[in-house]
Amino acid sequence: MLIGDVARHSGVSTRMLRHYDALGLVRPSGRTVGGYREYSAEDVRRIFHVEGLRSLGLSLKQVGRALDDPAFTPSALVGDLIRWTEDRLGRDRELLERLRAIDASAPTGWQGVLRVVELMQGLDSASAARRQQAVLSRPEDAPIAADLLAGAVLAEADPNVAGALRWALARSGGDGMATLAAGAQSADAEVRRRAVLTIAEMPRAPGTSAVLAEALGDRDPAVRGPAALALGRRGVIAAVPTLVGMVVEGVNDVDAAEVLGALSRDPAHADRIMAALVDELAEPTADSAIRIRLTQALVELSGTTAREVLRRLAHDEDRSVALVATAFVGVLEERSAAGRGRPPGRDPDQRK
Repeated sequence: MLIGDVARHSGVSTRMLRHYDALGLVRPSGRTVGGYREYSAEDVRRIFHVEGLRSLGLSLKQVGRALDDPAFTPSALVGDLIRWTEDRLGRDRELLERLRAIDASAPTGWQGVLRVVELMQGLDSASAARRQQAVLSRPEDAPIAADLLAGAVLAEADPNVAGALRWALARSGGDGMATLAAGAQSADAEVRRRAVLTIAEMPRAPGTSAVLAEALGDRDPAVRGPAALALGRRGVIAAVPTLVGMVVEGVNDVDAAEVLGALSRDPAHADRIMAALVDELAEPTADSAIRIRLTQALVELSGTTAREVLRRLAHDEDRSVALVATAFVGVLEERSAAGRGRPPGRDPDQRK
């Protein structure tokens, strides 16, 4: 079979067949009287073998060794090929993400593209200071690459850089929410926490309340807590059990107490919040530290019921709790007196 026929049947160009011949990889078994290459059936079979091994990513040198060297075993080479391919796929995925980030930012010209590329390079820096600068130094008129920033905040361990990223995303008008919502479903609790913290600072973005409400059921308290604080500040009563739990556990208990106080200003919620705190005070497992935190939380609640509970706690058998409650009763009475425009401790019926 002449070289033209082989090319038509094998799909390998005549130029490549000549290259194989020059390398000694596939040499035709014969020549015609006119000196043309003539391939036997075995030669054609070897061409298909070469093409098959090349399709696996082997170089021509490796293909030659694989076909001719009995000592050349495939196991180590295939393992290397797997690693090289995985590396290449990783680079290709990274490139694809970069291209999508640029496309999502909708640049109007190459200057816009270059700004996004510059942001990418800054966020890839090993220096936390440079990553933070890359976010904060973005020009006001530059397009916001929200998906890029969202992906970065989910991976960012440095609190200062994460804060800058959250600030930038809060200005994005809700862009990047799809990436953040996916992060809130991550198997990694730390990624879920970062997602919730970021979403909490985007109150006007559509869909945030639903993601935060789902996070209330998260098994990790570091995820539940930020979600409860954010929802409580939005007046969502479903956050109350988690907020009370934060007071009990001593995790951001001051913030949780303040949010409970704000929620209690709604008469529809006040009794439920009071009951939850009183129930925890009565728990047999509640030690002195827990009961003191619950007592402090009562101070944030509005209305006379909280003051009545504090007065009872001022006579608590736990002296530490009683002292704290007594001090807070005094503070509340001073506030109440000041609000009525009379000196503290002066009875309203007392005459001069």
